[in-house]
Amino acid sequence: MAHRFGRHVPTRTKRLLVGLTIALAAATVAGIVLLRPTGERRPDLQGLGFVSEVYGAEVIGVEEVPCEGQPEADVICRRVAFAIGEGPDAGGTAAQEFVQTPSTPDLAQGDGVLLARDPQAPPGFQYRFVDRDRGALLFWLAVAFAAAVVALGRLRGLAALAGLAVSIGVLLWFVLPAVLDGRNPLAVAVVGSAAIAFLALYMAHGFTMMTTVALLGTLGALALTAGLASAVVELARLSGFASEEAVVVQIGATRIDLAGIILGGVVIGALGAIDDMTVTQASAVWELRAANPRTGRRELAAAGLRIGRDHVASTVNTLALAYAGASMPVLLLLVLSRQPFTSVVSGEVLATEILRTLVGSIGLVTAVPLTTWLAAAAAPASARPAG
Repeated sequence: MAHRFGRHVPTRTKRLLVGLTIALAAATVAGIVLLRPTGERRPDLQGLGFVSEVYGAEVIGVEEVPCEGQPEADVICRRVAFAIGEGPDAGGTAAQEFVQTPSTPDLAQGDGVLLARDPQAPPGFQYRFVDRDRGALLFWLAVAFAAAVVALGRLRGLAALAGLAVSIGVLLWFVLPAVLDGRNPLAVAVVGSAAIAFLALYMAHGFTMMTTVALLGTLGALALTAGLASAVVELARLSGFASEEAVVVQIGATRIDLAGIILGGVVIGALGAIDDMTVTQASAVWELRAANPRTGRRELAAAGLRIGRDHVASTVNTLALAYAGASMPVLLLLVLSRQPFTSVVSGEVLATEILRTLVGSIGLVTAVPLTTWLAAAAAPASARPAG
């Protein structure tokens, strides 16, 4: 399998690709240093109803009682008692009344829940229901996912999981804190995506020339995606205030550029699909070379592009359906409103998702010829005898 690990790659080509990769790695490290989070004091959102202390609890009782403080005496509330399992009041109890509405949580004795604690609230009102505690379910589902990946991919699957962990770490400890510190969201997203690409690709696929080609294709497509997203968001005059969460973030942290967050989201959202595409293309070209060592570079690139066209056709559909699935409540609301199609798609909420899909897809399509041409130029001669 010498062809997979970059042996017999022309020396000049190898030096060029490695040199370019080292330069981009240095630029990424420099970007991380310049944009690193400073640890400055960030705004407190408790005044907006957010509580940082959240603890696990268990429902120990549910009863129907007349609502307190209601003008009508026959209004019935559901009073739920909780046994607090964590925090400074562990072992104690708390209770909350819920007015019966369609959104009232259907809690039963024994259910695990999360309670928010506000130490400034009057006694008896310091705890309030946040949501059900789904931590155990999510943990075991993650374990099942990891087991399935390792069972199929073995060591490669384990390396891929390590790359996933690193990607999440970059987002949590660099991208999000840097944006909250007021750094340019697009610059942070580009640098963070480059760091993720370097770490995840090399961890999952090893330090090979094939991986290097996929990495360069990924970074090239990301650069085009970032540039195109910047131009499109400016032309569309997106404000970033389309969601309630964005409005809350802007109130709590006025230094954040919400339009820039849209740009950063486009880049990071496209990264996963792009690196999948580039790895597939580089691997396909490597295997085509191994199968027929006599194939010229032009024929090799043409064969790789034919494979890429099929991959693009399915992946673009995947991107569109992923965004549509995430926006289902918005889409349903827009259908119920019976507004004209043109006004619906022009609204910022839906226009933002459409722009994300289209810009990400253009970056994805660009990754195919770019990676294929690089791979065709770098694909090694087979170590096997030609005859």
